[in-house]
Amino acid sequence: MFIFSRAGQYPEKYRDEQRIFKLHEHRILFLFGLLIAFIFIPLIGSDYLFNAILIPYLVLALAGLGLNILTGYTGQLSLGSAAFMAVGAFATYNLELRVPYLPLLVSIFLGGLIAALFGILVGLPSLRIKGFYLIVSTLAAQFFIPWLFTQYSWFTNHNASGVITAPKMDILGYSINTPVGHYLLTFTIVVLLTILARNLVNSQYGRNFRAVRDMETAAVTLGIPVARTKLLAFAVSSFYLGIAGALWAFAYLGTIEADGLDLNRSFQILFIIIIGGLGSLAGSFYGAAFIVLLPIVLSVLGQVLFGQAIDQALLQNLQKIIFGALIIYFLIKEPEGISRFLRNVYQRLRTWPLRY
Repeated sequence: MFIFSRAGQYPEKYRDEQRIFKLHEHRILFLFGLLIAFIFIPLIGSDYLFNAILIPYLVLALAGLGLNILTGYTGQLSLGSAAFMAVGAFATYNLELRVPYLPLLVSIFLGGLIAALFGILVGLPSLRIKGFYLIVSTLAAQFFIPWLFTQYSWFTNHNASGVITAPKMDILGYSINTPVGHYLLTFTIVVLLTILARNLVNSQYGRNFRAVRDMETAAVTLGIPVARTKLLAFAVSSFYLGIAGALWAFAYLGTIEADGLDLNRSFQILFIIIIGGLGSLAGSFYGAAFIVLLPIVLSVLGQVLFGQAIDQALLQNLQKIIFGALIIYFLIKEPEGISRFLRNVYQRLRTWPLRY
């Protein structure tokens, strides 16, 4: 199959190994996919497609990217992902509220930077502790942030209910307060940050991340600044999660409260990278697709098979049981995630029909 052929396209220089797409055909497919996502889908997509599937999928994939940089590439365990998302969401809201004429994109970017600063503070214990104890440290941040935003009403503009609503969303004077506008904003940010993440993990910083993950003692022996590398991983991860939190609050839900980004959301993001594949950027997208689409598929199958004969509450509980069982089964049969499984399929297709 020509699309899988490397004939005449083997890397000859070290710089060739750092390219995002090593095959010319892959670059063409990527550009074709961008055209479909930017032009074709907005023309034919329904509000349900954008609001219930595409936007939450993209935001969760972005959150998975952030956690994968920290856990998958650097080996630092965390259960505080939703806390970093909350920091990014509330920081973006207050920047839009209290700084006049600040562009939306700048507010989202600054919200991500504020989340990165918080991530550095949370990451300081990683210089002394690791493993289970580091999980407990990040778990403390997960409980502290909702308490902080609930206790001090300044963060919610003194709203008695503790809920913040989406600010006026426009770019260069054009309103994007539509499902299509929210989708295009989210998709653009996710594409740019994914390219940035790809370049980061292919750089010296990415190699330092993997060295710390694989064997910290050997990394110290090689002269890698382990403490700086860990804090950088926390900062980058929190930056991505902060931006994901802003998009989750304003592009997806339109409103959010501090308790809306709780421990369950942190576990969901952790499941995304475990199912998709630790240490794989593409795995974050595969895991998000699994998390978002599987409940919808199970719901549709339940309606087709049982119709109105089964109670909706019972159907939801059955969905959770099936969902959990599928996750356990998948982790047993393919512990390295969906990305590993698809790589194996790809390798087989590349050598077909010469391989038995």
